[in-house]
Amino acid sequence: MSQNKASARYAKSLIDLSIEQKAFEEIRNDMVLIEQTIDKNSLLEAILQNPVIPLGKKSGILDQIFGDKIHAVTRSFLKLVVNKGRSAILFDTTKAFVTQYNLIKGIVTAEVSSASALTDENRAEIIAVVAKETGANQVLIKEKVNEDLIGGFILKVGDKQFDASIAGSLNKLKKELSLVTM
Repeated sequence: MSQNKASARYAKSLIDLSIEQKAFEEIRNDMVLIEQTIDKNSLLEAILQNPVIPLGKKSGILDQIFGDKIHAVTRSFLKLVVNKGRSAILFDTTKAFVTQYNLIKGIVTAEVSSASALTDENRAEIIAVVAKETGANQVLIKEKVNEDLIGGFILKVGDKQFDASIAGSLNKLKKELSLVTM
């Protein structure tokens, strides 16, 4: 079984359990905390990936880091994943959990690359358009300034992309002109 499938299955099981235990929001917060911690700490990620490090040691390290900061269900889940020898997929599992949580809650993430920082008015307009087009209950915006765009923006939602940048328009025009001159 691929790591992505295993991660998704572990995440789905944890979602089911968290709903059953009426701790869905708390465990989602735990998954975000664990994901951010692993993402920012390459040593922790290396420890979790390393098959030579004993499972008890890995479990102890996670317990020291997170201890009482996380829900009891999350602590049990971490121990289960590590004891099954699947600590290498823990990071992917946290991301899969958040993705599935967002699907259940109707939360959509939109990535916006723009030539300059978005104004509050721009941000509100993008949120309104994305919510309308996707039927989302909530839209989260990840903003990135990319001065190479010259002006305008590129909006990505899921696997769809809308390019309203000047650089994108110039590239499109350049391609069209190169076809005409051939």
